[in-house]
Amino acid sequence: MVAIIFGVSGAGKTVIGQLLAQEVGWPFYDADDFHAPGNIEKMRRGIPLTDEDRGPWLENLRELIERCLASGEDAVLACSALKEAYRWYLRVNAEVKLVYLRGDYALIADQLRKRRGHFMNPALLQTQFADLEEPQPTEAAIVIELGRRPRELVQEIRSKLRWRSAGRN
Repeated sequence: MVAIIFGVSGAGKTVIGQLLAQEVGWPFYDADDFHAPGNIEKMRRGIPLTDEDRGPWLENLRELIERCLASGEDAVLACSALKEAYRWYLRVNAEVKLVYLRGDYALIADQLRKRRGHFMNPALLQTQFADLEEPQPTEAAIVIELGRRPRELVQEIRSKLRWRSAGRN
């Protein structure tokens, strides 16, 4: 299984994803590590990425997911996956589970202001919300409301995915 933790920049995807992966004993991947240097520079300068910019990045992520599934490696992937089309592309099969971290602009802007050492320019948060297409029921995404401590959010994710201990049940 591959669990994709998604949402806008500053929602806590990396923190939640790392904690979840640690608790269940799975590898963690951060989609930010798969961006081309040019994309990172654009985001650092406050320039929003286009669908064209994201194309090769999404291809790399899909290849990662396919490799994990083909080798039987369970994993957690933190990825913005803001648009429904991106999520459908990444959802290779039913073994890919979507977990959406939902929060309002004020909450996430506050979290983003507290973040240090990340290339994403906080000024891009508005464009992230503009691009965000919240998951539809047909996507069967697990929706997690932000505003609580990371461990509480991880416990809710585990409960909704029915994970009790390290590894998959």
